Amino acid sequence: MKKMDADIIIVAAGLSGLAAAVAAAEKGASVIAFEKANTTGGAANMGMGPLGIGSRIQKEHMVALTPGEAFRKHMYFTHYRVDARIVREYYFKSGDTINWLQDMGVRFAGVQRAFSAPENTRPYSDGEFTWHVVLAEDGTVGPRCASAMTKALTDRANDLGVQFMMETPVRKILTEGGEAIGVLAVDKDGEEIECTGGAVIVATGGFGCNPQMIQENTGYEFGKTIYNFAIPGMDGDGLRMAWEAGAGKTQSTMELMYQLPDNMNHFILDGAFRQPCLWVNKLGERFMPEDQIANTTFTGNAITAQPDMVAYSIFDEKLLNHYKKDGGDLYSHVHPHDLYDHFDMQWKRDLEAGYEPICEAESVEELAEKAGIDPVGLADTIREYNKMCEAGYDEIFEKDRAYLQPIGNGKLYCCRQNVGAYGSLGGILVNYKMEVMAGNHKVIPGLYAAGTDACNIFGDSYPFILSGNTMGFCLNSGRIAGERAYKFAFEEE
Repeated sequence: MKKMDADIIIVAAGLSGLAAAVAAAEKGASVIAFEKANTTGGAANMGMGPLGIGSRIQKEHMVALTPGEAFRKHMYFTHYRVDARIVREYYFKSGDTINWLQDMGVRFAGVQRAFSAPENTRPYSDGEFTWHVVLAEDGTVGPRCASAMTKALTDRANDLGVQFMMETPVRKILTEGGEAIGVLAVDKDGEEIECTGGAVIVATGGFGCNPQMIQENTGYEFGKTIYNFAIPGMDGDGLRMAWEAGAGKTQSTMELMYQLPDNMNHFILDGAFRQPCLWVNKLGERFMPEDQIANTTFTGNAITAQPDMVAYSIFDEKLLNHYKKDGGDLYSHVHPHDLYDHFDMQWKRDLEAGYEPICEAESVEELAEKAGIDPVGLADTIREYNKMCEAGYDEIFEKDRAYLQPIGNGKLYCCRQNVGAYGSLGGILVNYKMEVMAGNHKVIPGLYAAGTDACNIFGDSYPFILSGNTMGFCLNSGRIAGERAYKFAFEEE
C-alpha cells in the first residue's frame, strides 16, 4: 500500500473541489485532490456560470442588489425551511468569489437573469441580475462555456502546487477517535493509497448517475419518471462515505427541470418546443399558464403532478413559421437563437429515426393517437383554447394575450416533455463553516463537505429568482470549506 500525506485532502476535483483546493493552497496548505475521472471540473464543464452578489461586474452594470437583500429573498422563497446561516455566509461571499475568478483570468459575458421575456410575463418577474455567465475560451456564450472557468481554477491549483491524483477514486474516509484523519483510495492500476492529513473535504457531486440512489432518496425512477443528466462518476460515493463516517443525513432532492430523453442528441428540438404555445397533459388538459414555462423548475414541478409525469408541447404550422421568421417568443443562452434555422433538418432526422417523444399530424385526432393523448380531452381543450384566443383572454390561467395563438392551422407538431433534473442536491448535514455534522448536530472534527453533496439550501425548488445558484453554491461552499479546513488543520480555530 502506498502512503501519502497532505495538510488538506479533497475528495473529487469538480467545481467545489477545485475551489476548495485553490482556497486552501492560497493560504499555504499542501493539498492533494483525488479524482476518479481523467479530467477536472466534473458537471460544471456542462454549465454556464455562477451566481454572484456584489461583484465588480454588477457594480459596472449598475446592479444595486446587496447580499442582505438577496439573503432575504432566498429565505422568503424557501419559507425559512433551510439553514439561514449557510445561505448568509454563501451570499455574502459570492461577490468576492466572482472577483477572485476574474483575478485568475476568468472572463464573463456580464450579469443576467436566466431568461428573456416581456416583464409582465417573465416567470420570475422579481428575478435579480445575479447570473455571471462565463465567456468560453473562444469568446462565445452557450452550453459548456463554464469549462473555461474550471480550466482557470485547475491552472491556478497547479501553479500553487496542488497535487491531482487522477483516475484515483476514494473508497473510504479514515477516522480515528471520531475525527477524520485521511482517506483510502485506489489508483488506476489497482494500487491502494492511504493518504493522511489535517482535514478531508468531500465534494463528489451527488448521485445523478445512480438510479438506485435516485429512487431510494427521491422516489423518481430514472428513465421512467425522470430523465436527469447522468454525469458519469456522480454515483453518490461521497455521500455514502460521509454517512459511513458518521455524517448526519439530510433529505436529498433532484434539481428539477424538464427535458426530452437523451436531450443532448436532440438539442434543437428540446429548445424549439420550450415556447408558450399549447401545453397539455395526457388527458389533453392544460395544466399551467404557458407563459410561465421558461421557469424550468416550476414546469418540472408541474409535470411531476400530471398523469404519468408527462406533458406535451404543441404548435401548428403557422406558429412554427412565426418562430422561424421572428425567433422564439422566449429565448435564453442555453438554447441558441438560431434554433429554428435548423429545426426542419433535425425534425426530419428524428422523425424518420422513430424518436418516440415527437410526432406530427394533419388533424387533432391523428395527433392524439400518435402522441398517446386522450383524443376527446385534447379536442375539447383545443376548441376551448381557440375560443379564448379569439376573445383575447385566457379565462382559465390568464396567459398573456401576446401568446394566445389558436392551434389548428396546417400541420400539427407535438413533443412529449418529461421531468428532468440536473442532478441530486443535498444529503450531508453541514453547518455554515461547511463542517460535517453527525445526526445530533455535533461537528465531526476534520471533515468538511461542499457542492451539491451539501447543498441543502433550496428547500423543495431551485430559486430561479436568483439565477446561477447551484454553481454559485458549489464555488462558494468550496472556498469556505477550503479556508475553514486550513484553519482547522493549522489549529487556528
